[in-house]
Amino acid sequence: MMQSGGIHAIELILLLLLVFVVAFAALARKLKTPYPIVLVIAGLLLSFLPGIPKISLNPDVVFLVVLPPLLYSAAWLTSWREFKFNLVSICMLAFGLVGFTVLGVAGAARWVFPGFDWRLGFVLGAVIATTDAIAATSIARRVGLPQRIVDILEGESLVNDATGLVALEFGVAMVVSAQTPTVGDGVLRLTYLTFAGLAFGLIVGFIVERIHKHIDDGPIEITLTLLVPYVAYLGAEAIHSSGVLAVVACGLYLSHKSSQFFSANVRIQAWAVWDSLTFILNGLVFVLIGLQLHFVLAGIHEHSFPQLLKYGALFSALVIVLRMIWMLPSAYIANLIRRRVLHQTVPMPSVRQIFVVGWTGMRGVVALAAAISLPETLADGSPFPQRNLILFLTFSVILVTLVLQGLTLPPLIRALGLAGAVGHHSEEEGARKAMIEAALARLAEERMKESDDFPAIYDDLERRYRHRLANLTGEDDAEIGANPAKYARYFAITRELLRAERRTAVQLRNENRINDEVLRKLEHELDLSDARLSLM
Repeated sequence: MMQSGGIHAIELILLLLLVFVVAFAALARKLKTPYPIVLVIAGLLLSFLPGIPKISLNPDVVFLVVLPPLLYSAAWLTSWREFKFNLVSICMLAFGLVGFTVLGVAGAARWVFPGFDWRLGFVLGAVIATTDAIAATSIARRVGLPQRIVDILEGESLVNDATGLVALEFGVAMVVSAQTPTVGDGVLRLTYLTFAGLAFGLIVGFIVERIHKHIDDGPIEITLTLLVPYVAYLGAEAIHSSGVLAVVACGLYLSHKSSQFFSANVRIQAWAVWDSLTFILNGLVFVLIGLQLHFVLAGIHEHSFPQLLKYGALFSALVIVLRMIWMLPSAYIANLIRRRVLHQTVPMPSVRQIFVVGWTGMRGVVALAAAISLPETLADGSPFPQRNLILFLTFSVILVTLVLQGLTLPPLIRALGLAGAVGHHSEEEGARKAMIEAALARLAEERMKESDDFPAIYDDLERRYRHRLANLTGEDDAEIGANPAKYARYFAITRELLRAERRTAVQLRNENRINDEVLRKLEHELDLSDARLSLM
């Protein structure tokens, strides 16, 4: 990832990058702007300063070191219920839109850029066809997008790398070896890549779940969670399937099952570690994107800077327009399939919602790493044609989609009347009510087993829960009051009630009455209560 200069130079550069990440992320918070945008702009500005170390982005570092944990974290935070429910819409974007973008760029590139034929256009289209999981997740949640749109964007960005990388593999083969694979070859390769990757990820997830169930040790289990995305990714790549889909499948499976094998303390520790890790990796990635301008421009000598700016603007507009063209018919087809074939009761999304999904096709480090990974020579030893211009055009699309579209999203969703859309608040309120009622029922059962030695404990606990229930329902309860409790029995019964709440929350998720996101929020509150009791 960095130029040679010894281990001490690498340490200093890494520390400098981390300082940049902390400083500009703090600035982003102060400006109330998504930090990926601020970090990319900051990296771009830093690249012009004299004395700033020149740091090149190694695609192997991105694909093998950075991408697996970030994908795993994004998959872990994705609700399986929403992912499954929106699968048709996600596939229309992750498969259909990728193919449409690749073919659209392949057809248009030879008319727009000198020296391009349809094969180079195919490569260029494959490089920039996939949206970035990191960018979409980081920005979409921070600009107040409606939850349905966020669910679809997250699903798209998690899945579409498979189709984009297959297209890139075929495009490079056409240019390097002058071979044109058949459509059948492409379908077979994509089918194997997808299903083998998914199967391998689920197998890894199943094995890891069994290991977790026999361990209750924070450091050991957290270390295991750090290893899992690399095992899934590298293992899937070893059998020539999709490492991306393997990590996504593994993350979705383990996230769905985590309530059964993580204790409260382990879950609290794991979230703290992973929150810090994903912030650091995300920050480094976006700063590095901005810092690449020096290397992107270094190899281009046949075009003037004004020409490059014109090409970058034209290509960015082309990519955005292609996504917009695809959105309306694909939304109609997806809605038709979901209603007529899958019998889902979903309304046709409004034109405003479709437009916002189209405007949120952000590219990131995966596209840049794909461009950098292009071979430098062909099979006959001659240079890969237009490689440097492909790299510049990719950088331009990343900059425009991240910065321009990212900065215009908040005013756009406000102008379209989509800001502040209700997510899953009704589900969460219903779940809290059911959990409290389950705890009260469990309290009544425990009270029936006891003699009258500890009446104050039960009275106190019942008052506490009835007070919480009254707050939710808005109804008065004349019995609410304060009584001292005897600690030993009080804590034992309280833990039993927390277990009843936890079982109820998980059952509600398993019955699809709440999604994984609501469950995680409720579990976190229960975990904190459990941890607080353990300290008393």
